[in-house]
Amino acid sequence: MSSAAYEWLIGTRYLRSTHRRGFVSFVALMSVLGLMLGVATLITVLSVMNGFERELRNRILSVTSHGTLSGIDGAITDWRAVQAAALKQPGVQAAVPYIEEQSMLANGVSVAGATVRGVLPDEERKATGLAQSLTVGRLEDLQAGQYHIILGSALANELHVKVGGQVVLIAPEGTATPTGVVPRMRRFLVTGIFKSGMYEFDRGLALVHISDAARLYKLGDKVSGIRLALHDPLQAPSLVVKIARELGGGFYVSDWTRNHINFFRNIELTKSMMFVILLMIVGVAAFNIVATLVMIVKEKQTDIAILRTLGAGPPNILTTFAIQGVLIGLVGTLLGAGLGGLLSYNLEALVASLERALGTHFLDASVYYMSDLPAYVEWMDVVRVCAVAFLLCAVATIYPAWRASRTAPAEALRHE
Repeated sequence: MSSAAYEWLIGTRYLRSTHRRGFVSFVALMSVLGLMLGVATLITVLSVMNGFERELRNRILSVTSHGTLSGIDGAITDWRAVQAAALKQPGVQAAVPYIEEQSMLANGVSVAGATVRGVLPDEERKATGLAQSLTVGRLEDLQAGQYHIILGSALANELHVKVGGQVVLIAPEGTATPTGVVPRMRRFLVTGIFKSGMYEFDRGLALVHISDAARLYKLGDKVSGIRLALHDPLQAPSLVVKIARELGGGFYVSDWTRNHINFFRNIELTKSMMFVILLMIVGVAAFNIVATLVMIVKEKQTDIAILRTLGAGPPNILTTFAIQGVLIGLVGTLLGAGLGGLLSYNLEALVASLERALGTHFLDASVYYMSDLPAYVEWMDVVRVCAVAFLLCAVATIYPAWRASRTAPAEALRHE
C-alpha cells in the first residue's frame, strides 16, 4: 500500500470514528452543516442581488430609451432629418421623436406631478416595450387632436381615475393675458393604463400624442429630442456619443446607464458589502474545522504515537489530518453550492408561498422599485464563493495537522 493510500485510509476512518459514541463524527458533521449553510446563504444573497440588478435593468429598458439626442436649447427643429440620419448609423434599431415636459395632472381634488411624454404610437413600439405593459387600452388609442392620455397604474390610482375618466393637464408655463398669467390647461380623456413593474415609471409617467403635446407646450413643429433603440443596449454610453458626432454635434446626449447610474452603483456597493459580511459567516464555519481537528488529534494521541513508532514521519501525520480538514471543507462547500443554487432557482416561488402563508408582502414597490424577489445565479459568483470557502477550510487545517505531526511517541504512550 502506497503512502498516500494509507494516509487517505486513516484520515477518512478517523472522520467515521465511533469512539465515545461517535462524538468526533458528530462534530465533523456539524462543521460540514455549518459550512454548507454559510456557503448556501452567501450564494443565495448574491443571486438575489444579481436578479435584482438584472430585473431592474430589463424593466428600465422596457420603458425608456437606450439613448437620447436632445437639442442644446431643449428642442430640435429639423428633427426629421436628424431621425433619418440616426437610422443610417450602424447599431441603431429605431429612432423616434418625443416631447417631454414636467406637468401637473388633476382630477377633482387629486393632484399629482408627472412627466408627460408626447409620442408617435406607431413608432413608439419600435423604441421600447412599453406597449406590452399596457393592461388596458392600446398605444394606437392616442390619436392626434383627440387629447387622449395613457397613465401609469400608480399614477392613475393616486389620481383616483380609471379608463374613461378625465384628467386636467396643467402645463408648467402659463399664457400672458390682460388679467395676468393664466396656466395652460387641457382636459384629457384617459384611454389606457400601463403597469411596467417599475414604480418610478408607473407613478411618474403619462403618454399623449406628440401633436397634442406640441400644441399644449407651444413647440410647433419642434420636438424635445430623438430617442434611440440600439441593437446592443450595453454599448449605449459610447455609441450614443459616436452617433451625435457623426451627425455633426450640437446635441445633448444621454443614455439609460447615465440616467439610472445611482441604481446600479448602489446595487454593486451593496453586493460587495454583503459578500464581505456573509463571508465572515463562512469564515466562522470554516474555522470550526480547527476545533474539530484539534479534538480528533487529542483523541487520537495514542494512535498517532503508534503510527510514529511504525515508521510514519511528521509529513505523513500532517497529511493524514490535513486530508480530514480538506474533506470536511470540500463536502461542506459542494453541499452549500448545491443548496444555494437550489434555493436561488426556487426563491421567487418560496417567497410567494411564505407571503401567502403569513398574509403579508415583503417588498414595497414604492421603495424597492419592484414587488417580487427575483434571483439569478451567476456561476462566476458560485465559483468565487466556493474557492474562497475551500481556501479558508484548507488554511484552517494547517494548525491542527501541524500539531498532530509534532506529537512525541514516548510522551503520548507514557500513561498507556
